[in-house]
Amino acid sequence: MIQQFPRTTVGGVSMPRLLIGTNWLLGWSHTGAAADQGIREKFSKPEDFYPVFRAYLDYGINAVMGPVSTTPLCLDAIKYAEEKSGEKIIIIDTPGMNVDDSAEARRSAERTIKRSAEIGSTFCLIHHVSAEQLVNKNLAAMPRLPDYLSMIRDAGMLPGLSAHMPELVTYSDANGYDVETYIQIFNCMGFLMQVEVESVARIIQNAKHPVMTIKPMAAGRTTPYIGLNFNWAVLREQDMITVGAGSEAEAREDIEISLAALERRAPKLGARSSPMKQNILGH
Repeated sequence: MIQQFPRTTVGGVSMPRLLIGTNWLLGWSHTGAAADQGIREKFSKPEDFYPVFRAYLDYGINAVMGPVSTTPLCLDAIKYAEEKSGEKIIIIDTPGMNVDDSAEARRSAERTIKRSAEIGSTFCLIHHVSAEQLVNKNLAAMPRLPDYLSMIRDAGMLPGLSAHMPELVTYSDANGYDVETYIQIFNCMGFLMQVEVESVARIIQNAKHPVMTIKPMAAGRTTPYIGLNFNWAVLREQDMITVGAGSEAEAREDIEISLAALERRAPKLGARSSPMKQNILGH
């Protein structure tokens, strides 16, 4: 039997400590339009996603993060994988929503949250583009955030935040906002991080709730071996890493690197290719 990945608990829900990312399946490469197009062409229909999902599921990694409720292809791919595998996939939905301070905007946000619940999301984590509009650094608070968190609770989901700004984590904790978890960018390159890596590491280690890190490899700017080992060295036992993969082989390699990091051993990896045979590379 294939080794099952370690798990943690978030809001009473058993979760794998490695989460399935979707940027490298949906065409958000953080490198350029050509790369985005190449990803979308490779993963253009639900069945294209299945080999990648299957690789994760083999290790008990059964949770997907992304704007699922607002991306029909992603939802269809998850449903296809569930039907094909016979396994339930936990959805960590990250929808953007209208957070303007008006009655019309509130109704729009309610519809967005209702849609997230309708597709079967377990978690609804407000996308950073929306959540960060509520940040008030002068008050060290996020006025009106509790309204949206309450909507999520009332819809039967677990609330949280997708954070690029690290203040979303610290302000949530300081003000006692009703969140079960938060997403936080964390990588050794400081890519898309708004303060020093060391500061975000401290924020993660002091967070009151489990943290889900994203972009551990800085969107391809560092290698999986470096990026994943760096993350696992900092995270606590309750925290998780979100890892996107562009193929089944990449997913399995990332999982092996992660298992090795947690078990304090060297990963079992193949040698990288080279036009010439080189002993130094393990050929």
